[in-house]
Amino acid sequence: MSSTASAPLRVIQWTTGNIGRRSLRALIERPEIELVGVYAHGRDKVGTDAAELCGLADPPDATGILATDDIDALIALRPDACCYNPLWPDIDHLVRLLEAGVNVCSSAAWITGSQQSPADLERIRTACEAGGSTMFGSGAHPGMTNSVAMVLSGSCERVDEIRITESVDCSTYESADTQIAMGFSQDPETPGLAESVRRESEVFAESAAMMADALGVSLDRMSFDVTFTAATADSDLGFMTIPAGTVGGVMGWHRGWVGERNVVSVGFNWTMGQHVIPPKALQHGHVIQVFGLPNMRTVLHCLPPADWTEEGFMGLGMIYTAMPVTNAIAHVVAAPPGIVTLADLPPITGRVAL
Repeated sequence: MSSTASAPLRVIQWTTGNIGRRSLRALIERPEIELVGVYAHGRDKVGTDAAELCGLADPPDATGILATDDIDALIALRPDACCYNPLWPDIDHLVRLLEAGVNVCSSAAWITGSQQSPADLERIRTACEAGGSTMFGSGAHPGMTNSVAMVLSGSCERVDEIRITESVDCSTYESADTQIAMGFSQDPETPGLAESVRRESEVFAESAAMMADALGVSLDRMSFDVTFTAATADSDLGFMTIPAGTVGGVMGWHRGWVGERNVVSVGFNWTMGQHVIPPKALQHGHVIQVFGLPNMRTVLHCLPPADWTEEGFMGLGMIYTAMPVTNAIAHVVAAPPGIVTLADLPPITGRVAL
């Protein structure tokens, strides 16, 4: 489903958590977008004005768009697109949206969809075909980092390997469930912990395969390796604790191979708390390297502007994650039906605030 050239794109916002709030704010403020609905995951948000949910204004009449958990009512609004920002994708929800002709732009652990079961991936493809709709996923990492890496590779006569590392202190990311799933605060010797982290981070493997495809190679296999570093003392982060002796640092790599050559690597070097020394020093950003002729290297730092007034920097990271998805809406609406990736779309840019 697409909009006319002159009319604003009709968009619904799906969830208003850490990332969704930032997406919702952008949708409200942009003249080329008409926010028509908001999906609330929690019952406590149903009936709340969209502006209140993203901190733009006081209720009750800031936008007149009230959050709902009625999916049929949202689909009946005939939106062009949905900014889909839960933590994990719900295949049943995605199928309902796509079958109804709603293009989906997702930050929810989706780059190619290959980590889904074959049956669920086929359901998404079938829904796109039935609705003439498009499924797309991005974010900061994976997402923006992959875009930068692919652009850098365009400067090379020969590419031997692309390697991307998210190298950050995650202590301000207040999502205990996510951090525990990634191994933090657990005994480093917990049976199956490495496999659990591999599954939780498998979207990085999707992004590695996408880059390999863009480079013109088919991967023979993927591998995963991880190093856990124990905290040397207790850290109380407010929303969770990292006791001494439990995991305070996680460094993992999803690697793509052609024969015996490692051609793409996507990883993370994360710490939590004040009492951990990781195997490699944190770069406090995204380290993007293309090895070949020539070698290319850059580090992306997400930094506050001079007028930043929020306490801490967690909000910056949420903006960084939300905007590569939100800014892609027009491109996704214009794309052919099916699953598309960053390698398929034109460059995604932000907007000048006038």
